[in-house]
Amino acid sequence: MLKTKLLLPLIIVLFAFANSGLQARVELGSDMLEVLKFEPLRGKRVGLLTNPSGINSRGVSTIQLLHRAPEVNLVALFGAEHGLDGKASAGKEVRDGTDQVTGLPVFSLYGPGPIRKPTEAMLRRIDILVYDLQDTGARSYTFISSMGMAMNACGKAGVEFMVLDRPNPLGGIRVEGPLFNPRFRSMVGQWPIPYVYGMTCGELARLLNKEGMIEHPCVLYIVPMRGWKRDMVWRDTGLSWKPTSPLVPHAHSPLFQVAMGMVGEIGGLDLGFGTQMPFELFGSAWLDANKVSRYLNALKLPGLNFRAIKTTIARGRYKGKTIPAVKVDFIDPVRAPLTPVNLYVIEAMRKEQGKDMIRIQNEAGKNWGLFDKVNGTNATRLDLQVGRSVDNIVESWRHGLEKFQSKRLPYLIYRSSK
Repeated sequence: MLKTKLLLPLIIVLFAFANSGLQARVELGSDMLEVLKFEPLRGKRVGLLTNPSGINSRGVSTIQLLHRAPEVNLVALFGAEHGLDGKASAGKEVRDGTDQVTGLPVFSLYGPGPIRKPTEAMLRRIDILVYDLQDTGARSYTFISSMGMAMNACGKAGVEFMVLDRPNPLGGIRVEGPLFNPRFRSMVGQWPIPYVYGMTCGELARLLNKEGMIEHPCVLYIVPMRGWKRDMVWRDTGLSWKPTSPLVPHAHSPLFQVAMGMVGEIGGLDLGFGTQMPFELFGSAWLDANKVSRYLNALKLPGLNFRAIKTTIARGRYKGKTIPAVKVDFIDPVRAPLTPVNLYVIEAMRKEQGKDMIRIQNEAGKNWGLFDKVNGTNATRLDLQVGRSVDNIVESWRHGLEKFQSKRLPYLIYRSSK
């Protein structure tokens, strides 16, 4: 209890920063830690969980920031999926190593074994673990799984945990998508939250720590941002984007990843992987792109447009071939639905192309394990399998989303600009 009470003055000061309207530009948790002259880290052995997306508003990496600060004793680095350098492909395990710039040990939380959380041996080296990773706002992106699992391990070991808060690139208002069934818990779905949860990583950490979602709550510091508002998507922040992983190269990539990621888990369509437009299109040699784009545009989904294009396949059996495709364009990303787009595309394939993607893959003997884990449930697949309409599927989410909206309220740090 003593440690928790000692955090209160710091939290009050930082909340004042977070809700101040004095500055227009967004300053990140790492910026505010510097404003505080790294006071919460003084006298402690510090570990840092990050990758190249962990930069401050000036583009300085948090590794450099902490390593160069005389007030900070940075002793170890930790990497999540894709590794400390952010270059490993999805699902590829990464071994421990040594950082060539700082000479510090690098511990992989996506390593062989499989190691997915800090071990006791790793944590014996540190007094506090600092988290600075840019997530995408989707439950299936594994960084938030790593965050909560590391919080739990730190709570068990008596190690403190600090989140340097960052924007949710999808904004802090949108909550949508399928709800979580614990039967499908995995690295791509660890917590009982909606697919799109509308919280920053700092807000989510507070929720995990207080709502019994982790077994061992930790002593938790949140260093909030200044200038961020709930109704901001990434383009409103004025911040530079660093790729969080190979398939999330641009600031707009999280929008497309949520809108098309489930389609990608079914297979059968090219989604532009290996190009500069991952998740931004879907194509096939048999696709009537004009017909399908007309069908999708006729749905009048707010903030979205679909157009027929040609694309060259970058990977796989048909690499180098040019095929018809439909390009997805976000005209207004704040108003546009995201998760339902997957379902409308699947429905369009069935209605306009006579391609029931679920049935085709069933007949091919597909293992649906990863698809169901990404969804956090098998309900989406079973609904699609019996031909349930997209509108009915989306409506089935509503009650659970409303309950989550209420549950998250006590843990929100930031206000909307309106």
